[in-house]
Amino acid sequence: MLNHFNFKQLFGEFLITNDLGMYAFLSKPDFYKFVCGKLSPNDSCYQTLCDRFFISNNSKETFLDETVDSLRALKSYMFSSTALHIFAVTNTCDLNCIYCQARDFSSKKRGFMSIKTGRKAVEVAMCSPTKYLTFEFQGGEPLLNIDVVKAMISHSKEINTEKEIQYTIVTNLVSLSDNVLEYLINENVSICTSLDGYADVHNLNRIFSNGLGSYDAVKRGIEKVKAAGRYIGAIQTTSRHSLAYPKDIVSAYVDLGISGIFLRPLTPLGTARKYWDDIGYTTDEFLSFYKEALDFIIKVNIEGLHFPEIHASYFLKKILGGYSDNYMELRSPCGASIGQLSYYHDGNVYTCDEGRLLSEMGDSSFLLGNVHTNTYDDLMNCSSCKSTSAASVIESLPGCCDCVYQPYCGVCPVVNYVDSKDIFPKSPRDYRCRIHEGILDILFKLIYMDDKAVMDVFFRWIEGC
Repeated sequence: MLNHFNFKQLFGEFLITNDLGMYAFLSKPDFYKFVCGKLSPNDSCYQTLCDRFFISNNSKETFLDETVDSLRALKSYMFSSTALHIFAVTNTCDLNCIYCQARDFSSKKRGFMSIKTGRKAVEVAMCSPTKYLTFEFQGGEPLLNIDVVKAMISHSKEINTEKEIQYTIVTNLVSLSDNVLEYLINENVSICTSLDGYADVHNLNRIFSNGLGSYDAVKRGIEKVKAAGRYIGAIQTTSRHSLAYPKDIVSAYVDLGISGIFLRPLTPLGTARKYWDDIGYTTDEFLSFYKEALDFIIKVNIEGLHFPEIHASYFLKKILGGYSDNYMELRSPCGASIGQLSYYHDGNVYTCDEGRLLSEMGDSSFLLGNVHTNTYDDLMNCSSCKSTSAASVIESLPGCCDCVYQPYCGVCPVVNYVDSKDIFPKSPRDYRCRIHEGILDILFKLIYMDDKAVMDVFFRWIEGC
């Protein structure tokens, strides 16, 4: 019996995958024998295909029993309710980044969450049935409303009886005082910032409202956090200005002692959408940048530094590890509502950050409710919650269901809606799709080449050591 599979011709051979996340490379003759059911136990690839559940000699019932653990591992996020709760405590910021996705030009500026709303948002979030929660404070710039952040953390600890809560703040570090840093350390709040490279790139992307660059400020903040003995994470966003500097951007992270990098492409939302002709790029341009950066990152790792590319790690955990991190953008269905919720400063709750940003652009299609009038159960029963879930099951989407990379990928209904006014993708080969496909092509080529040093790096990344 042949299990369902998808395929793609790569590197002169055929890559095949199945819904369990298993893969195999087959020569052209073996592929045709496989498709025609003519492989025999004497063929060299036969046992591999059996071990990876492409072929079964058992009954359908036995086959289902054999594969259930693999499917459960790949879809483990489905056994948890909403774990990530993002609180945008203000849309005000002391920077004016060229690609800002926290606001749009039509945004109402200087909105601040009140302590009353913050506490109510915490109460709604803690009604999620899952034991493990992450509370992430964003903006705008959340340090500009630090008193509300403090009140929300305090309230969550006062009412908590059984949850395990991780706290994270995403900040540009400009307003990080010694007192605030001491508070964050004492409350065990993880700190994440944005760094787009050395000054020459960062200062083109991330500027103050007066046009001056913010690199020196973020560097001081990173050094302050590290001097206090705390780990700091960082997010990189790739603009057109970044494309010529893949190695320099990676080196900037290494030099500042940041232990990994997420090479993130632009999402055409917020100000990035308005300025796309100036700061955007084609998928081929991004993938050329990504490949050069990844090759350099692998070289750095082979030389002894543990420094993962986080985007690749999410894919590799599925491909090589057989399990999935709860990364919202690479889930099926996606994490909107059932994996994350986004709480705005006015108490409105959205399916995700992208849905919240769309509301600032004048469209509240992804609004679920408000913390002052709705319960967690109300939010989950909202039609927007159900619709985004249905629209992001890629196993059932045309153009996705028969893609060889389907087990590893995900779609965003909000981006689809912005592009075509439909949460179901109308262009299966859109910008986001081609980015994911290109990254996976790069990774599978390296896996196919099977260089021991490179594969050792990949397994260290997925093992976290």
